Parts: sequence; C-alpha cells; structure tokens
Amino acid sequence: MLSHPFDDDKLREECGVFGVIGVQDAASFVALGLHALQHRGQEAGGIVAYCPQEGFSSARRFGYVRDNFTSASLMETLPGSLAIGHVRYSTAGSKGNTQIRDVQPLFAEFQMGGCAIAHNGNLTNALALREELIAHGSIFQSSSDTECIIHLMARSIQKTIPERLKDALRRVEGAFSIVAMTRTKLIGVRDALGVRPLVLGRLGEAWMLASETCALDIIGAEFVREIDPGEMVIIENGRAQSFFPFQPRKPRFCVFEHVYFSRPDSVIGGRSVYETRRRIGMELAKEAPVEADLVCPVPDSGTPAAIGYSQQSGIPYAMGIIRNQYMGRTFIEPSEQIRNMGVRLKLNVNRAVIAGKRVVLVDDSVVRGTTSRKIREMVMDAGAAEVHFRIASPPTMWPCFYGVDTPDRAKLLAASMSEEEMRRHLGVDSLRFVSLDGLYRACGSEAGRDAASPQFCDACFSGDYPVRPSDMIDRGFDAPVPAE
Repeated sequence: MLSHPFDDDKLREECGVFGVIGVQDAASFVALGLHALQHRGQEAGGIVAYCPQEGFSSARRFGYVRDNFTSASLMETLPGSLAIGHVRYSTAGSKGNTQIRDVQPLFAEFQMGGCAIAHNGNLTNALALREELIAHGSIFQSSSDTECIIHLMARSIQKTIPERLKDALRRVEGAFSIVAMTRTKLIGVRDALGVRPLVLGRLGEAWMLASETCALDIIGAEFVREIDPGEMVIIENGRAQSFFPFQPRKPRFCVFEHVYFSRPDSVIGGRSVYETRRRIGMELAKEAPVEADLVCPVPDSGTPAAIGYSQQSGIPYAMGIIRNQYMGRTFIEPSEQIRNMGVRLKLNVNRAVIAGKRVVLVDDSVVRGTTSRKIREMVMDAGAAEVHFRIASPPTMWPCFYGVDTPDRAKLLAASMSEEEMRRHLGVDSLRFVSLDGLYRACGSEAGRDAASPQFCDACFSGDYPVRPSDMIDRGFDAPVPAE
C-alpha cells in the first residue's frame, strides 16, 4: 500500500484537534468534529473521554475517522461528557514508521489526576528538550514532540494540571495549538505567535474547542471567537476562564492556512477562507494576465482562486480537469506501469472542454513540481493549444518547522530554480506565482507585506522565521533567522 501520487507534492498540515465538555456522549461529538477536520490529518486519529464512573478511556486508530469512529460498539467504550480528539498526518522524517503509541491524544497520570493532550503544531526545540529530559531520567514512549510537554509537566512543582501545563509550555519553542483535558476541565492554549488556529464554540450549555470553524458547523455549534495568541482558556462547570501566561508577542498566523490548509468553508480572523482564496485569484489576474480561452482549476484546492482569476480577467471558467471523488488516500499499486498512471487515478482531463483551447490552470502551490508536470502532460495530451500555470501562492522556497510536512529545501523546486527555469522544467507556455504583496492584499492587508513587521508567518516563502528553529540550526540548517 502506497500513498496516492499527490502526497509527496503538496504541503500537508500535520494535525487537527477538537474537544468538547458538557454534552452527553461527548466522544461522538468529537468524532464528528474530527471528521470535519480530516483534511488536516488522514494517517491516524484518536479520542480520549472521561466519565466519573469509568474514568479515562481512549481509542487510537490508523486511517480515516469514518472507518474507525463510527461503530456504536467502539463509541460505547468512550463514555462521558468530556472528550478530546486528534487527527494526524506525520512529519516527513517519521512517515511510514508511525507506531500506534505516536497517535494522539497522549495521556498521563499525575499526582493530581489524569491529563490528555492533543497538539497541532511543532516544537522547534523538541530534540534538545528530549535529550535533556532523558538525561534526567525521563523515559519516552513515543517519537512525538508532544510527549516533551508531558514530561515537562511531570517535572513541574506546580500544584494543578493547568499550572503545570503553563510551566511546561514556557519551556518550549515553536508553534502549538493545544486541546487538553483533566477529569473536570477542558483546556485550550495557543502559542504567543498564534501560528496555528484554534477556535471556541458553544452548543447550549456545552463548550467546544476546534482547529477550524467548519468542525463547529458539523455539530451545529455556535462560533464564539478565536482563542487569542498566547491565551489559555480553561472551561469547567459551564464557565470559560481566560489567562495569558506567556510573554506577549506580535502575532504571526500561518498565511498558508488561508492559501491551502484550512477548509474553504471555515472562517479565519473574521474572513471567509473561500473569499480570501477567490481574492488571491483576482490578484493573480491583475499581476499575471494572459490571453487565453479558459480558466481551469486544479481540483479541488485551486477552485476558488480559479473562480477569482476568471472573474477578474473575464476569461470563461470551466471544469477542464475532473477529480475522482472516490479514490481513497491509499491504493494498491501492483506494477510500475500502474504507478506511472498515479495522477490519472485521481484526476482526468475533460477533453471536450480542453481540446484546441488556450488554458490557464490555477493551482494552490508548486512544491516538487512532479504533479504539475504530469498535469501539463495530461492537458496537452487532451489537445490543449497552450498551457499557462498560475499559482495562488508565492514560490515555496523554505521548509516549515511549525507543524507542516515540508520536503527538505533541496527538494523544493523554487529553492534552486528561477521562475523561468521552473517554467521550462514544467514545460508550460507561461508560469506565474502571486506575489507576496498580492497574497497579503488578498488576506486583507491592502498595503501588502510590511517587511519590518509582517502580519503573518510566511517563512515558507520568505525565509523569515518568526521562531528560531533551534533543533534544525543546531544540526546545520542555514536559514536566515532574524534575531528575536
């Protein structure tokens, strides 16, 4: 069994989190929320629940939420009115080596009771912390950086679990949006930069925490607000309390959440993700016009930007490429010949629409470029007269260390090629990316990007890392990291 052919040519969010308190059969609500967040992690998922009669219970499985957390027999093993969950997509370094013990939420028993933690993001000093903790006697059970938080909590002298969690998080670097639970509390925390998303919702007397608003929609919950950068929310007895335990910093939310990671029906920072992506397409049309007959998205992530490009340019929009909705994340590849057909198993060109036309193909990004080349070949084989690529993000030149599965920099096409060299490599008639200023304008910053004080984390495009990736730098990575 191998990953489908897009897996190595797209940036992948590594996880999504969801938690609920104050509703009967909380684990079932968590399963629904995780289903809505499946796009953020499709390798594995887990749920931890608590009820006073049976204590903590957990289930962790590989694969889709729909295949694991829909059976009544399993959900009956997760009773209680308090539960949290996590969907996972592993990092490049551990892909294919994941053990069930790596699947979150992670759970530990402390002197003051049990605690489960689910983490979206990445700790950039996890390796150094791990070495320090092992040297002082800690015994790790997983390869997850989240386990560092558990061990730091165990070593804290604070008297409550929330205080120990604060203590631990003051030691870590990087990006984290965390949903945690004790026997009576649901806890949500974001790092001071707010790199990864976390939102608060409510359904009657119940409270929810989720990576995106679309997970609230699926259960009919009301979106209350976003958890602020650097904020800890503790929900107990129907009441939510807010704390700010970290040194304040200027937020740097991940701009790629707007471009690709988040579902288009989610809302981020008060802005519709779909509308932002449509506006990116409009910016592309202004910055990179071309004479053509059709604007076609590379489905599905390129669709809103293609609609915006069409609306701004006046070039008709058409579904020139059709996605096979029934292809699973993995499939059996019995031969080299079938492997070479990989993209065609997912996408098929609508020949009747494409033949003889000058086509603008709109996609969200170019990473390695392997899929882009195959799509260009498919479109030309279908009889297109010209193929013009328009990309709804700037060139991806740097790896992400804050919770995104990114190839090594040497494997990023834009890190070693100019735009013209990339155009020739992909074999297209023209290739243009939206500018960083254009991306910022589409995200609501009309003046574009302020280099002295950027609004977002855009390190994958600019190399401007807002948090020093300590572990990688200590091992020789030479990113231009500014002083904090």
